[in-house]
Amino acid sequence: MTKRLWAAIAAGGLMLAGTAQAQERTITLVTHDSFAVSEAVLEQFTTQTGLQVEILRVGDAGLMVNQAVLTAGNPLGDVLFGVDNTFLSRALEGEIFVPYASPLLDDIAAEFQLDAEGNRVTPVDFGDVCLNYDIAWFEQSGLPLPQSLADLAAPEYAGLLAVPSPATSSPGLAFLLATVAVFGDEGDTDGESYLDFWRALTANDVRITEGWTDAYYGAFSGSAGSEGGRPLVVSYASSPPAEVVFAEDPSAPAPTGAIVAADTCFRQIEFAGILRGTDNEAGAQQLINFMLSVDFQQDMPLNMFVFPVIPDAALPEVFAEYATIPEQPIVMNPADIEANRDRWIQSWIEAVLRS
Repeated sequence: MTKRLWAAIAAGGLMLAGTAQAQERTITLVTHDSFAVSEAVLEQFTTQTGLQVEILRVGDAGLMVNQAVLTAGNPLGDVLFGVDNTFLSRALEGEIFVPYASPLLDDIAAEFQLDAEGNRVTPVDFGDVCLNYDIAWFEQSGLPLPQSLADLAAPEYAGLLAVPSPATSSPGLAFLLATVAVFGDEGDTDGESYLDFWRALTANDVRITEGWTDAYYGAFSGSAGSEGGRPLVVSYASSPPAEVVFAEDPSAPAPTGAIVAADTCFRQIEFAGILRGTDNEAGAQQLINFMLSVDFQQDMPLNMFVFPVIPDAALPEVFAEYATIPEQPIVMNPADIEANRDRWIQSWIEAVLRS
């Protein structure tokens, strides 16, 4: 008798046979608070498999992974979705997944398969954290767009940039990792480091906010709902199409753009995996397969504003017009991120917030 079955009997006094059958027909998807999917798409999965999907949102990606590590072998659900490459090594080292190689992996580019040897996680979507800019402001000012991260510390860009804190924000952390990749870690042979760049940004009047919302809607000037005056902000390559989707007049062009010059955007990849200790591994495999289906992949852009990993998924028209995928995004080994993340953040706090 399974752990969750005992819990159901104790809580509700249900009949054993009926509870087992109900449990076999339900798959619990543990995910982060930003997960969204159309009801019609979930209904397609149920029609195809006879399985109902129960969605359990447990906070942001970091909290989700930490909880999964603490409950490894006795999981909160069957499948976990939303661990990205900034927390992937923590999840793998915590042994929270069982291996599964979906037959649909053959169609996915190798650059997304960061656990190709172990097949403990399956890539589902990707996105890029990039600089966003206020189109009208730059057109009126005549100032050229920055084409490198180093440009942001130049005098002509003083007081123009807003960045969410890497200590409290996922895109902020991605931007911090981008600066480490571009400018190097402390102690590199040339004597320069990401901290030197951040000190230069601080001297150039960068605005640091607690989270993405504060930066994008409180400091940035480009969004229709923003109250700020800074024409540059750290956001996503998919933010411009989001501006159109949520605009009062969706026929109007996007007021913002994303800068996708080489080595300015950080690539985030999200994965799904079958949780070790699941009571329905076969059903979990079916859900993993479904997340790589054309129906699910084409549903993601307008629900989570991410890009599909399968080549056959068509992008919505608004994405095709206003979203640009960087040709040379910054990528970093997940093991290096896990080994250094806390130190990089703490050093950033000391250099930027406490200097």
